[in-house]
Amino acid sequence: MRILYINHYAGSPSYGMEFRPYYLAKRWVENQNQVTILAASHSHVRGKQPTVTDSFTTENIDGINYVWCKTPTYKENGIKRFVNILAFVARAFQFSFKLTSIKKPDVVIASSTYPLDIFPAWLIAKKAKAKLIFEVHDLWPLSPIELGGMSRMHPFILLIQMAEDFAYKHADQVVSMLPKTLDYMTSRGMSKEKFNYIPNGIELQEWLNPKPVTSNEAKQITAKVLEYKNQDYFSVAYLGTHGLANCLENLVNAAEILRNEKVVFFFIGPGPEKESLKSLCKIKELSNTVFFDAIPKPDIPSITGLFDVNYIGLKKEPLFRFGISPNKMMDYMASRRPIINAVEAGNNPVAESGCGLSVPAENPLALANAIKELMNNSKTELSQMGEYGFQFVSKENDYKKLATKFLQVMEK
Repeated sequence: MRILYINHYAGSPSYGMEFRPYYLAKRWVENQNQVTILAASHSHVRGKQPTVTDSFTTENIDGINYVWCKTPTYKENGIKRFVNILAFVARAFQFSFKLTSIKKPDVVIASSTYPLDIFPAWLIAKKAKAKLIFEVHDLWPLSPIELGGMSRMHPFILLIQMAEDFAYKHADQVVSMLPKTLDYMTSRGMSKEKFNYIPNGIELQEWLNPKPVTSNEAKQITAKVLEYKNQDYFSVAYLGTHGLANCLENLVNAAEILRNEKVVFFFIGPGPEKESLKSLCKIKELSNTVFFDAIPKPDIPSITGLFDVNYIGLKKEPLFRFGISPNKMMDYMASRRPIINAVEAGNNPVAESGCGLSVPAENPLALANAIKELMNNSKTELSQMGEYGFQFVSKENDYKKLATKFLQVMEK
């Protein structure tokens, strides 16, 4: 089977996020399928950008044929990112005219967070007489409306709404990473028979056989954790982007409440809110918070398992009623460590698996109390919680299984 996967932000282990297209495609290639990933040359979520020499630059990564579409650079949300989006969609249309009888796909997947890529994907699928699949990461335009406060009558929102409705009508199958979206999608005109739920996942082998850390940052984190362990400190960690949505001020406030307890808080990763969080800790004169920069993906399995508890939080948002599928939570589960989940959403994998404690979002006192409760648990009890999470993610979120399930969708 020849598969064309259109994903603006697709990355790889060498380039960085996002990883889902790479891991699925790698498994499809192992099953004797030919996979082409069409992606933009510039993405804000990648740690490293590919080198492009023309409008379309090809690169083979682990048997996957990447086609990098040359797009303008940008740094944050704003007009430059919008131009980047339009440029990628235009390149995808241009790519449709490059199809040959050899390169024609059997399946076309439109999967770029925003749904505008459905238009070139539909054209390519029509020309190639291929099956068309619409993959949904987040619900657009609901995300910019409910999270970004944009008006439903904004021209960009109207355009996105038209694309979303077009996708639900014309796609042969729809794959949602969010579990509670069926009713919404059918309200926008999708036939319920098209719906398929395939969440984000983990590459299980990376967690069964973690590699020794190689980066200086990971080595420094390891040394610092051991330093605190030798003093019998309980460690709580957050690994990921430091943004407003991640509600890390909640974790700082919990650290303030527990300033006289033997507990230390690790903040690991990049993000626009990192410096303000550091400043907040300085203003509060907290000596129990430690900040580190991002670590390479190969080091994550070894580092995530060092801590007593890992934390995930999000701000209270109605949009989360459709469920969440964060890579971070799955990484935490795979590390066999307990999780404190400060997210209010339509689903709760932590409660479902029994791998930790769930507390209300944006409630530092409840968070602090949950940390104290876990501190009073035995090491055996903490290990058991961690094992529950590992068993859950191994069963539900292994990319080998998810890739097989996706192939079954393609064959419907």
